[in-house]
Amino acid sequence: MENVTTVGLDIAKRVFHAHGIDNEGRTVFSRKIGRSRLLAFFASLPRCLVALEACGGAHHWGRELRGLRFEVRLIPPAYVKPFVKRQKNDALDAGAICTAVLQPGMRFVAIKSEEQQAGAILFRTRDLLVRQRTQAVNAIRGHLAEFGHVAPQGTVHLERLNAIVRDEATDMALPTAAREMLREMFDLVKGLDERIARLDKEIGRRAREDEGARRLMTIPGIGPITATALMALAPPAETFSRARDFAAWLGLTPLQHSSGGRQKLGRISKMGERTLRRLLIIGSSAVVQQASRRGASEGSWLQKMLTRKPRMLITVAMANKTARIVWALLTKREDYRAPAPVMA
Repeated sequence: MENVTTVGLDIAKRVFHAHGIDNEGRTVFSRKIGRSRLLAFFASLPRCLVALEACGGAHHWGRELRGLRFEVRLIPPAYVKPFVKRQKNDALDAGAICTAVLQPGMRFVAIKSEEQQAGAILFRTRDLLVRQRTQAVNAIRGHLAEFGHVAPQGTVHLERLNAIVRDEATDMALPTAAREMLREMFDLVKGLDERIARLDKEIGRRAREDEGARRLMTIPGIGPITATALMALAPPAETFSRARDFAAWLGLTPLQHSSGGRQKLGRISKMGERTLRRLLIIGSSAVVQQASRRGASEGSWLQKMLTRKPRMLITVAMANKTARIVWALLTKREDYRAPAPVMA
């Protein structure tokens, strides 16, 4: 195996498959490897290129193999699939990874550090708690509607329903069994609110301590949560050669259905990191809503868009624009400067 130059590694929970080729593309080995023996197997190989699909556990194994001084590249699974021959199994997947990594123009995923992955867990946890709170609130509203108690949408109106459930002095046509269960659900919502508030405080602390996050918070529509999420979840800005590539990675650029020289653009692709895309759209929505109420700067891009486009379209376009500004600020290491309005 001294002549192996490239290894495609198909990872799993317990049994992995490695496919090695030489400089001329001939197969040197193709074998199954147990999880406990993987690093020992690679330690016996000469230093070469190792490719993996960017799936669960890939960043961990990428760091481990880099520690053994291998050149490691992670490939998005969608870019490996076209190279799988006929049927699908671990051996064919490993061979396809080996073929894909050698293709000119192939795109790779940056390997995340343990600190980056730890920061990402913070946002995943917050998202989980927010979803659980939304589920609990919707359940409360649905159950109380069955007894004729309805409140406007929004968590701010939840106290009105809570008062109905807690009030035992008056008969509100609410059975005792239902009242007890609804109290449990209100206590659950209260506990989730407290946990989310603690996470928001931690996110705010990280944003104040991180230079990049402080720089991003100078952009309109980006607060501590979005700024810290961008630093934790997005690859290094230098990974992308231009701002549009970063916006495309976030899924904020239109899908193309072009043919015969005719360009036809559709909805946004929604590819890439959806948490960041959602946060940018929420922030842009606040900017657009404020401009609609108070008016945008005379001659600005936003003011011109508001006169001729629907608000939701402007919001997504604003998120695309914000993503490009984020890339520019991170690569140039500068603070945001509002552009001077161009007068007609």
